[in-house]
Amino acid sequence: MPPWPSYKGASQLVGTSSSGVRVYVDPSLGNPALQNAQDLLAAADRVVQQNNSIFGITGGPVDVIVFALNGRTDGTGGADHDGCDFTSGGAIEVDVSYGNSTRVVALFEAELSECAMHGQLCGYSTGEALSRWCAAVVGSNALADFATAPQWAQDGMPNWVDQTEQTDQDPDSTGCGMAFLSWLMSQRQSLSQIAQTMVSLGDNGTLAQLYGRLTGAPASDAWSSFSSAVRALPGGVTSDDPFGALATAGPST
Repeated sequence: MPPWPSYKGASQLVGTSSSGVRVYVDPSLGNPALQNAQDLLAAADRVVQQNNSIFGITGGPVDVIVFALNGRTDGTGGADHDGCDFTSGGAIEVDVSYGNSTRVVALFEAELSECAMHGQLCGYSTGEALSRWCAAVVGSNALADFATAPQWAQDGMPNWVDQTEQTDQDPDSTGCGMAFLSWLMSQRQSLSQIAQTMVSLGDNGTLAQLYGRLTGAPASDAWSSFSSAVRALPGGVTSDDPFGALATAGPST
């Protein structure tokens, strides 16, 4: 069996996609979990193709197990893996979501996108925001309830554009990143351009530097331009996509 990060039970192989995604399930959970796993297997090749397009790569084979991560059965248990590449991070765990396999697919993409970051960005606020945006685009925004941008706004909009938080567990820095990428994409910057530029900037890169690279404007202008745009939003920040970029965002649009 693959070296799962936390799962210790029996693993039932459901199947292998043509792109090399091996999907397993916790057999003790019965038909609802099996349905999630079968639907994930059916979607796997599409997800891999979109992820490869976003990052401009040819990915590697991965294993993924669907089970009640953190004891949850509605997707809120999240997903995890170890290293941030296809070798050390290729054993992926995703939470079951009974009756809503789209959430399972989105959780899978959140982790698969981190494998595509070549060991960069993972564990940082920038990488977390990027992986969540990948999940939103590839997974039909099925994880909208994980939103962190509204909390960032409620907490006074701390500036995580000019600096990067060295954790992926802080809702304010992640939320700032989510809103910032929404803003960039609303200005016709594609998710592919954003992802590939962020990976090239690496762990020490900032969202301000991303702005500078993509727009040609001074990186020092990023925060003032972004924060002014946020304050001008008629309805405020109520989701991770306050600038409505998701409607037109895609891997290469």
